[in-house]
Amino acid sequence: RGGGGGNPSTYGIPNWENRTLFHRDNLEVLRAMNSNSVHLIATDPPFKKGKDFHATPDSLAAGAKFQDRWSWERDVHKEWVDQITDDFPKVMNVINGSRNSYGDDMGAFLCFMAVRLLEMRRVLRDDGSIYLHCDLTASHYLKELMDAIFGKQRFVNEVIWYYKTGGTSKKWFSRKHDTILFYSKSRQYTFNPQKEKSYLTHKYGFRNVDIYADEDCPCRYYTIVGMRDVWDVPALRGNQPEATGFPTQKPLALYDRIIQASSNEGDIVLDPFAGCATTCVVAEMAGRQWVGVDLWNKAHEVVIKRLEREQEGLLSGFNLGDIKYTTELPERTDGGQEAAPYLRPKEDIKEPKDQFPSNAERKKYLLEQHGPKCQGCDREFDDARYLELDHNNPRSQGGLNHISNRILLCSPCNKAKSDTRTLKGLRRLNKKNGWMATNGKLI
Repeated sequence: RGGGGGNPSTYGIPNWENRTLFHRDNLEVLRAMNSNSVHLIATDPPFKKGKDFHATPDSLAAGAKFQDRWSWERDVHKEWVDQITDDFPKVMNVINGSRNSYGDDMGAFLCFMAVRLLEMRRVLRDDGSIYLHCDLTASHYLKELMDAIFGKQRFVNEVIWYYKTGGTSKKWFSRKHDTILFYSKSRQYTFNPQKEKSYLTHKYGFRNVDIYADEDCPCRYYTIVGMRDVWDVPALRGNQPEATGFPTQKPLALYDRIIQASSNEGDIVLDPFAGCATTCVVAEMAGRQWVGVDLWNKAHEVVIKRLEREQEGLLSGFNLGDIKYTTELPERTDGGQEAAPYLRPKEDIKEPKDQFPSNAERKKYLLEQHGPKCQGCDREFDDARYLELDHNNPRSQGGLNHISNRILLCSPCNKAKSDTRTLKGLRRLNKKNGWMATNGKLI
């Protein structure tokens, strides 16, 4: 855990320069980045708060704004739905479940995040990690989405950022924390254990522990312990020197913990939702390479001003003119593979044109050919809505995204088949477990 893993010869070569800020939709930039080329992603995306955010007038970030309202009709692209439905059914299950339990707005937000997180997973190195910042509005939905994309076994920590800002309620406990979801891409990932002070009520009764007196309060004592998953880091206030006025700015100390823990000097750090560039500034201060993306056209100016203010010329060998600001996409040099290459078709297979371009048309055709019958367990259904479209040979094994490779399954069979079994393997499993239908009837 202390260092990276995997075969270095398989790591991608970055197709962008260090200290680059892209001013574009981050999905476009992520799709244009080489696979397996980033050590760490630390990002603070929209939280699905249902409101608009504006920077403080006359501040360093004056003019910055973004909308955090979501609509399935306005914000979801058909291309996203088709891609996720065809290639990542588990991810689509999460999105549909959120629409059913919460509403279309949560489904739209998760769809927006899903297509980007799939690309983030692709650009991460095999020994890389991602920290996704969120809050109580959607953290539990994002956790399920991350499980579907990265795998639940790749979950490392749910970090709670606790802060002591003002404001209380007479109707609930004060809501004073955010959540940071920490996932790795593989079992081997960079992790540098961090230490923190643990204050004691007295200095007696401890063995084999070094005890120190607090310089600011000699009557208080502390010891140094391994950092836990609840972080007490003060939130920014408007009168603090590092505050830029950006509406969702996070403190440098918070992201310094992340970058120190999950990257080493010289590693590449990416923030696809750069905002006022806190991640980029911390990465520079910590001796990391970095790349950021944001739609805000003043991000370039702010990161320069923040580095000038924070460093005051102390950065060895660094020139503020080295920061590159561009609207041009990088050019892929890795063959241009799509998101999650472990789930895409084999490169040497060219998919024939499908005469049924939509899933609704494919399902209608299969119903006409086979009737309302699950091809995994032979059960017949009175209502075709109980049948789901899937692939005979999984996409993970090179199965085509074509009507010739499509089947209809009931929901239990679709879950049992997952993205690893063929139809033949599913039927073998059903026979072994006694799950096949009797005389084709629903039982």
